[in-house]
Amino acid sequence: MAARQYRQVFATVCVVGAGLAAPVATGSAVSLEDLFDTYAQHLTSRALAHEHGEGVARDPLHAAELYCEAARLGHSEAMFALGWMYANGRGLPRSDRHAHALFHLAAERGNGDAERTLQFIRGDRPELPTCMFTQPSAFADGPWSLEQRLARFPPQRREIARLIVSLSVEYDVSPVLALAVALTESALNPTAVSPKDAMGVMQLIPKTAARFQVADVFDPEENIRGGLAYLRWLLAHFEGNVELALAAYNAGEEAVAQYGGIPPFRETQDYVQRIQQIIEQPTHPYDSRVAPPSAMFSPVSGVDSEATRPLTSTSRGSDTTIPR
Repeated sequence: MAARQYRQVFATVCVVGAGLAAPVATGSAVSLEDLFDTYAQHLTSRALAHEHGEGVARDPLHAAELYCEAARLGHSEAMFALGWMYANGRGLPRSDRHAHALFHLAAERGNGDAERTLQFIRGDRPELPTCMFTQPSAFADGPWSLEQRLARFPPQRREIARLIVSLSVEYDVSPVLALAVALTESALNPTAVSPKDAMGVMQLIPKTAARFQVADVFDPEENIRGGLAYLRWLLAHFEGNVELALAAYNAGEEAVAQYGGIPPFRETQDYVQRIQQIIEQPTHPYDSRVAPPSAMFSPVSGVDSEATRPLTSTSRGSDTTIPR
């Protein structure tokens, strides 16, 4: 694949560039791109710990899932690490095609390790793993700039967007998903009230606010923290299935369990569809310790929990072993 084609693929599947930045309080001039970078670095650090069992249980599959989430956000270190796992069959089916594509993308972003490692790859027809194609195309078309997309909002709401992204890392919720929910729920309006008594940026009903210890629903940070805590809980409860988590955020997890999927409510179905048109992400990493799994994922239910994982590949490359 030519370098130009790689750049086109990269522009399609990535949201922003990667780097390091610290979460900031409302009113800071730090860009949303930098805040996205913080989340990507956070994911990469967690993935490294799971890959090697440093302070946590060793779990290569979960490590690869986290690496891919960060790689979709443009993090070159995560691209290289995921490529290395594919090149050596470390917890994933071995694939020189996937390794080659990931190393090339990382090298184009200036990753020296990836540049040096490319010489060991002999596989032709490089191909990105399927997990790289589940990130928001709606946020990545053409010369992408989230700042420009939010420019139509007043300054207060742009600062709320920054707050959402900066808090996402704390709750292990993708900033893209968090922003999409907040934009759909309230258009980032901290004083919004719905006819059903849902309030604030994340449109929390009193029951949900109390459940996640939100004392003042009209305080933007409290409200956002409550919404992110609920999203994190739902993602764990539905084992990373984003559509079920979104349906439950709108209609309640009881309704999703009752109907065995997205409830047949027009409002809920439209809600899930609107957000998925923005994020195009069927699965999301989750922490199984946060919430018990839904009974929908029991063997009798017929729902395959493994299907919620974004890393699937059956292709295998040559016998090349890549040094790290």
